[in-house]
Amino acid sequence: MAKRQGTLRICPQGHRYYKSSSCPVCPICEKGRMPPTDFLTRVSAPARRALERENILTLEQLASLTEKEILKLHGIGPRAIPALRKELADQGLNFKRS
Repeated sequence: MAKRQGTLRICPQGHRYYKSSSCPVCPICEKGRMPPTDFLTRVSAPARRALERENILTLEQLASLTEKEILKLHGIGPRAIPALRKELADQGLNFKRS
């Protein structure tokens, strides 16, 4: 039998899962969440949650911010910027200039 990695956790919805980090996000609940807009499906879950927390749900809202402002959000790292930049460019948009 394979050894489980991490600690058994149970989320408020009753899902049982193992996690080795202190991150409180239930992977089962997270899988079931549908992002409100398409571009959010193409970024990592931490980046998506950071944008949702700030109510940045459209590319137009994203384009109203600078890259520096986006990078200040908890959950957004340097690796998220190229994906966000591409999503903006696909719609003829750019990040706001500093």
